Amino acid sequence: MNRWKPGDRREPTQAMIRVDQAGEYGATRIYAGQLAVLGDRHPAARAIHHMASQEERHRAFFDDLIARRGVRPTLFQPFWDKAGFALGAITAAIGPNAAMACTAAVETEIDKHYQHQLDELGSSDPELSTAIADFQAEELEHRDHALAAGAENAVGYPVLSGLIRLGCKVAIAAAKRI
Repeated sequence: MNRWKPGDRREPTQAMIRVDQAGEYGATRIYAGQLAVLGDRHPAARAIHHMASQEERHRAFFDDLIARRGVRPTLFQPFWDKAGFALGAITAAIGPNAAMACTAAVETEIDKHYQHQLDELGSSDPELSTAIADFQAEELEHRDHALAAGAENAVGYPVLSGLIRLGCKVAIAAAKRI
């Protein structure tokens, strides 16, 4: 794992807040897409609703932080709205295991992303680092739930997971800058 060392360039906290808000917004849209296809009566719906409510709380925190700290949100917000919903809906249409594979893939990347941010922040921004650590723990719960619920049984799991993780990496890089 690459850890920050004295002299290394740090990622600006404004970029961290922008990308985290965009990611949490995207996560709420993924779960909305999954629920739109699976419906409220599907056995996975209760867990998806629970994960979605946690993501909504994360997003609300970053929305507030953007407003209080004067951070410019990503210009890709309208794209994340449609892309997140489509990703959730498409994976749910493939089947519940694919929906869980989507969750597992996204949360795996978010765990790495949040850990990188925590390493960079250190003790420089206690409000942000405390929230990221708390949210990271919940994201790991989502990943673990998705794996236990059959994510790895999805048709083409390695390819599906790899594509979704790649998409997450691209989205993170784009939201940092744009």
